[in-house]
Amino acid sequence: MPLPQLTIGDLKPRHPIIQGGMGIGVSLARLAGAVAKAGGIGIISCAQIGYQHPRFQRAPLKANLEAIATEYQKAKEIAGPEGIVGFNIMCAMNKYEKYVQRCVEVGADVIISGAGLPIHLPELVGAAKTKIAPIVSSAKAAKILLRTWAKRYQRTADFVVVEGPQAGGHLGFKYEDTAMKPEQMDEEFQHILKEVAVYEEQFQRKIPVIFAGGVFDRKDIDHYFQLGASGVQMASRFVVTEECDAPESYKKMYLNAQATDVEVIKSPVGMPGRALKNRFTERTKVEAHIPIAKCRSCLSYDHCDRKTIPYCITEMLLNAVTDQPEDGLVFAGGQVHRIKKMTTVPELMAELTEDN
Repeated sequence: MPLPQLTIGDLKPRHPIIQGGMGIGVSLARLAGAVAKAGGIGIISCAQIGYQHPRFQRAPLKANLEAIATEYQKAKEIAGPEGIVGFNIMCAMNKYEKYVQRCVEVGADVIISGAGLPIHLPELVGAAKTKIAPIVSSAKAAKILLRTWAKRYQRTADFVVVEGPQAGGHLGFKYEDTAMKPEQMDEEFQHILKEVAVYEEQFQRKIPVIFAGGVFDRKDIDHYFQLGASGVQMASRFVVTEECDAPESYKKMYLNAQATDVEVIKSPVGMPGRALKNRFTERTKVEAHIPIAKCRSCLSYDHCDRKTIPYCITEMLLNAVTDQPEDGLVFAGGQVHRIKKMTTVPELMAELTEDN
């Protein structure tokens, strides 16, 4: 059977698949544009998006805000007139509000926001056409956020992304809960759907719920639809495509990964993160504080104390996408070891959406 239609207000992608935002420099214009052109929703990561800009080192914020416009324009040109392109913005980012406002200014179709609860996102977006979605990992977080938005702003989410513990990158779980069994997350997902349903009733509108985290193939997609999802978000499988913006050295880390290479580490953001084992992750096990070469003001002050953070997340993510993946932070999902070959976005989308 064909996959159901995903409808987010006036947005109707051909396929109910969102490509997850991956930073630094993994999901930029080429990948997001290609996914949107293939019928999914392409997502550009705002995390140090301007790292290739000539003035990034001396003025990172200005470089990033300029890059938001250039990357979005490039992605939309690739995607074509019907393509849907948006941004992922971490709540922990320094000057979070400026990033949101800039994405709205350039005309972003959607903004997905996590790594914390985006309490003020509706206020920052205002009456713009940009659709907004929080990332949550529990019914408690969904309840707090949706209740706050309803009470404070008289609005609700356009869609909700539920991220399970098998996701790559930052995880909305305690360290000990990152090994949660799939059936436990399935049960929590049902609780989240019930919380969302309260606000569907209140606002008399459908709020699509998207599942993310460890979604690998069509079998997984069908499973989450059976549980009540309206779509899925996938990230790791899009890394090993020709269109992905990451360098070949980064993609090879994925292709060579074994199940034992995937581990959960502590992030300076204050959350656990799933990444590939390499020289950098081994250093974190013996060095409590890796010296910071240069601060680029990537995290808000309440998330970053240079004297106590274990390492600079920007430095390590930059290492990963500048041909030093062994000495950088390579985020990856829990199913990365199942990826065995390079592909293209159209081929992957065809595999995932073929009628069965």
